[in-house]
Amino acid sequence: MPLSSISPIDGRYRKSAEPLAQYFSEQSLMKYRLIVEGEYLIALSELKLKLRKLSDKEKKLVRSLYDLNETDAQIISDIEFKGYKNIPSTNHDVKAVEYYMKLKLSGSSLKDVLEWIHFALTSEDTNNLAYALMLKNGITDVLLPLLNEIIFSLTSQAQKYKDFPMLARTHGQPASPTTFGKELRVFKERLLRQVENLKSQNILCKINGATGNYNAHMAAYPKVDWPKFSQKFIESLSSNLKSSILNLKSNIATTQIEPHDSCIEIFDCLRRINNILIDFNQDTWRYISDGWIKQRAVKGEIGSSTMPHKINPINFENSEGNLGLANALFNHFAMKLPISRLQRDLSDSTVQRNFGTALGHCVVGYKYLIKGLAKIEPDPDKMLADLESHPEVVAEAIQTVLRREGAEMPYEKLKELTRGKKVEMADIEKFIDSLNVDAKIKKELKAFSPKTYTGLASKLAQK
Repeated sequence: MPLSSISPIDGRYRKSAEPLAQYFSEQSLMKYRLIVEGEYLIALSELKLKLRKLSDKEKKLVRSLYDLNETDAQIISDIEFKGYKNIPSTNHDVKAVEYYMKLKLSGSSLKDVLEWIHFALTSEDTNNLAYALMLKNGITDVLLPLLNEIIFSLTSQAQKYKDFPMLARTHGQPASPTTFGKELRVFKERLLRQVENLKSQNILCKINGATGNYNAHMAAYPKVDWPKFSQKFIESLSSNLKSSILNLKSNIATTQIEPHDSCIEIFDCLRRINNILIDFNQDTWRYISDGWIKQRAVKGEIGSSTMPHKINPINFENSEGNLGLANALFNHFAMKLPISRLQRDLSDSTVQRNFGTALGHCVVGYKYLIKGLAKIEPDPDKMLADLESHPEVVAEAIQTVLRREGAEMPYEKLKELTRGKKVEMADIEKFIDSLNVDAKIKKELKAFSPKTYTGLASKLAQK
């Protein structure tokens, strides 16, 4: 673990966030730029231009550049910041990638096509496609499996604990009973809905030149249907990948930049997912605090530096904190990225470089939650004891049945008996005995108990 790292994502949490490094590191950004530039060169060679068709061997050579190692990534960085061999410093990251490709291919049979690299493009054509691929692969390969693991855990626990009655609380006060399993299913269904929403998103992309009008393309080849070519090319980048979700789609109407709206839709969906999980973390924290959920002690772990007895709900607290940080970044993305002065300003560039940081906090938050879920189980005895200490929760059932029977002002009578008072089941039974209703109805009313008054909760806990 790099103890000198400024960001905890690259320091303390590096192990958890590590899977994202292959998608969102600086080296990975270089790699995805190479993929876009390389595939674009290959696609151009299929058109009837002055660029000759590339052989299969030459295509393979171009694609070999995508396997970017640390040494080669450093060459690209050197070209940008200080120059490399006879290449002066570009102070431009995409141009450094272009020059790197030319350098690597200059000694091959492709030396005659080097000037077709980055032909008619602006750097944003390369960048927006690179970030689209990074988001598609990173979310598909890293985030979604973790979210599916959380959904699976909630599903299995909802089924397992479907019949565990517990006191509900609305406004923090005792309310009509539920079951632990049913409350877990609520979160599972909310999460599943948003995950399906996330998977249905597309990422809009462009490859239409300096101000979005194909100016340079048309200057060189006015008879080529460039919008059709760009649509086919963008979609081909998606179809070449194993995943069929978060597909890349062409956006024809842009300025120099693709406006990022579809990326914001993805981040907004992730923000909703994180809010659901923050809600779950906070509820679970409260259940642990009330003793309704037990945490298994792990040998060697310390809960407090001074109080030996403590097992703190740190997994859920850390999850909540990291998901909050991710959402703070998503909120900034949503406020910043759709806004660009006139046809382009560069303020989005440095913000996009933090996509990996936001997703890193997501990954850390999801992993802490999964770890926490594996260490807890409900305490049905404690749940039941607390539930039965609030017999007033059956007042709802009693007044509802009395309404059915046409009794006079049943709600008001139960309110007088229970509101703001500590009552026992004996008080409720005495009240029932005083009612002017049939003995059969009194028997029905006395059958209600906090333990059994859970409605359809057990069934609702199941799929």
